[in-house]
Amino acid sequence: MPIGIIVNALAVAAGGLVGALFGNKVPVKIKTELTQIFKNQNTLMPEDEYMASLVTIIVLFCASATGIYGSLDAGMSGDHTILISKSILDFFTAMVFACNLGLVVSFISIPQCLIFLVIFAFAKVILPLTTPDMIADFKACGGILLFTTGLRIAKIKMYPVADMIPAMVLVMPVSWFWVNCIVPYL
Repeated sequence: MPIGIIVNALAVAAGGLVGALFGNKVPVKIKTELTQIFKNQNTLMPEDEYMASLVTIIVLFCASATGIYGSLDAGMSGDHTILISKSILDFFTAMVFACNLGLVVSFISIPQCLIFLVIFAFAKVILPLTTPDMIADFKACGGILLFTTGLRIAKIKMYPVADMIPAMVLVMPVSWFWVNCIVPYL
């Protein structure tokens, strides 16, 4: 049973709901100190900035290496520790983002849950095909995606993180090809 996935989706939904309901009560100083993307609740966020922030958090919740790897690990081994740990972080992250973006943050839990359930379901099929090198490369790719998402959230560099998501799918086959077809001839 995908307990970790359900807990994680509920954490995002609950955090988004709490942030949307009580975001106007959080002092502006706290919002700005938590992350640079938050503005005064009384001023409207421009639509392009709103959409950019929304895309960033969709990638953060739905395509993070922790979530994908946690879903794989839960499906392969039955250990939900990674996803439950991620749930604690996601609750507060969703709450903070929902202070300005509103209730829409709660609804991100729906595609997140669906994506993680598909990964969970295919984990048993994927397990025999993986090697430790492939898993390490997958984690490294996810770490880069998470790092670039962080740079985007902090508005240091606006990387197109949504365009980087296919790398999470391609990294394992490329890793296998590299180890089995290129390295032996070097």
